Amino acid sequence: MKFLDEAKIYIKAGKGGSGCSSFRREKYVEFGGPDGGDGGKGGHISFKVEDNLNTLIDFRYQQHYRAENGKNGAGKNRTGQNGRNLLIKVPLGTLILSEDKKHTYKDLSRKGDLFLAARGGKGGRGNLRFKSSTNQAPRKFEEGWSGQELWVWLRLKLIADVGFIGLPNVGKSTLLSTLSNAKPKIADYPFTTTKPQLGLLRLRERDVVMADLPGLIEGASQGIGLGLKFLAHIERCKALIHICDISVEKDEELLANYQKIRTELGAYGKKLVKKNEIVILSKIDLVNKAIIEKRISLLKKITHSSIVAISSHTKVGVKKLKLSLGEIF
Repeated sequence: MKFLDEAKIYIKAGKGGSGCSSFRREKYVEFGGPDGGDGGKGGHISFKVEDNLNTLIDFRYQQHYRAENGKNGAGKNRTGQNGRNLLIKVPLGTLILSEDKKHTYKDLSRKGDLFLAARGGKGGRGNLRFKSSTNQAPRKFEEGWSGQELWVWLRLKLIADVGFIGLPNVGKSTLLSTLSNAKPKIADYPFTTTKPQLGLLRLRERDVVMADLPGLIEGASQGIGLGLKFLAHIERCKALIHICDISVEKDEELLANYQKIRTELGAYGKKLVKKNEIVILSKIDLVNKAIIEKRISLLKKITHSSIVAISSHTKVGVKKLKLSLGEIF
């Protein structure tokens, strides 16, 4: 299924039914009078978290959602039926934003979360409601009230245990396919991954959800490249696997690549730099042992995070990575 993490939709709650203007006219009944009933309430629109959803793809094919209108009142003081409420199911981690994206109405970050987004209109009053000692035969009644209507943005922030970060083409997708049964696109050019990919790793007696996020570049926190859109997914990850390509030509290049990503995390904020981090030196099958040891030593001078050297192709270091993850989870 294609991953979609943002969608704009229109929601309109139901209109209330109109009140009725009616008079009692029955044979052999001495006293008549008004007997118009009230209109029913319009249906509400709510959003609810659904466990088995992980994308907003359904909202690409349907952008308009309307709840049922309330029915009109009737004679014999009969109240109109209320309109049915509409429940829109969304994945865990969905944000409901205003049309200009400046205001967050609700962050659906917990299982079972429910958010009332648009209230249905009230039903109008029938003419029976307007009867008084000075007006025994009122003909006045009310129209139903319109329900709330608005455009909203749905934005999905993945709730994953581990997020894979790093520059483009450092081996994130290959590592995900090694650790799980996920089958992300893998190729030898940058930005192969354009949408987050999810994988599941069985670790001891629990499942760890891993997210391969599109590669970040310098300036991502200002929206350059795939930028802010995917930094947002990192917010909810409990830990980060920061992958660096050890096969680069110079030691300084490796250190600079690591620092670029850390700088972007710090510039974005949201305490991303304080998350648990495991640094992965990938593609060790392309360099000799001396270079591996030297570059691990250099990295230890600038980070206190665990460092694991691996090769996704030969599976060297994968077991050690799982042990490191086990210490976090």
